[in-house]
Parts: sequence; structure tokens; C-alpha cells
Amino acid sequence: MRLSSLAAAAALAVVSISTSLSGQRPDNQIDARSLQLLEQGRGLKAAGNLEGATDVLETAVTVDPRNRAAFVLLAEVADARGLPGKAIRLYREALLLDPNDTRALRGQGEALVQRGAVTRAKDNLAKIKTLCKSDCADATALAAQIAKGPPAAVTTAQVDTKTPPTP
Repeated sequence: MRLSSLAAAAALAVVSISTSLSGQRPDNQIDARSLQLLEQGRGLKAAGNLEGATDVLETAVTVDPRNRAAFVLLAEVADARGLPGKAIRLYREALLLDPNDTRALRGQGEALVQRGAVTRAKDNLAKIKTLCKSDCADATALAAQIAKGPPAAVTTAQVDTKTPPTP
């Protein structure tokens, strides 16, 4: 009696584990709905509808959170809307999926420069240079942005916060 209940429990465990494993997609297969939303978001961004592109791209990453390209495009849209902090966070999400994505490293570096974090942007430039054995467009673009420096408003705000008020 004891043996039959153990055998039944083991059989049930094997069936449930094999069923759950066969229902999962491999990591490199992105949901087709998410890819379709990504293309729709690209079209909206190209048309200049940044708000609509944001909505569609956020839906794309909700449908499949492994869609790195959607995170990168969503970060580019956030940067175009003047939201470098949000762009940095979205690039970080893309880099969690693929730390060697030079496009995401460049975009994050450019957004960091916009926020005044030039040292961190230089770290991204160093990563890009190690990934690209020769000159590549992402390294050149980020180096130019670093050389240009942060916007004057960011530099002034940082100087104002570091100097004590005069009586």
C-alpha cells in the first residue's frame, strides 16, 4: 500500500515537471506580438509621435520582458522627450539582458553626459572600446558627446549646489 502511493506521487511529479518545461519558450525566442509592437513603435517614433511610441513600446516590453530592442528604442524615445534619467534606467534594463550591446552602452553613455555623469560615461566608452577591437561608430559617437560635455544648465546646476550660499 505504501509503495503504490509513493509511485503515484513520483509519477505525478514527473508529469507536472515535464508539462511545465515543455510549455516554456527558449530565451532567444521573443514573442511575436512583442516584435510586432516593436515595429509599430519604430514607425510611430519615425513619424514623430513620441507619446504613442512610448505607449506601444511599453506594451511590447510588458508582453515580453526579454525584448532588448524594445528597451533600447524606448530609451531612445525617452531621451528624445528630454528624459535622460528614464533613458538611463531603460538602457540599464537592456544591458541586463545583453551587457555587450554597444548601442545600449552608447545611448546610456550619452544620457549620462546629459545628466553630468561624464566619468560614468567614460566607463561606458571604455567598455565599447574593449568590445569593438577597431574603431566603431558607437565609440566615436560617445567620444564626441563626452568631448562636447554636459549641457550648460547641468553644469551650472552642479556648480550652484556645490558652492555654499553667500550671506
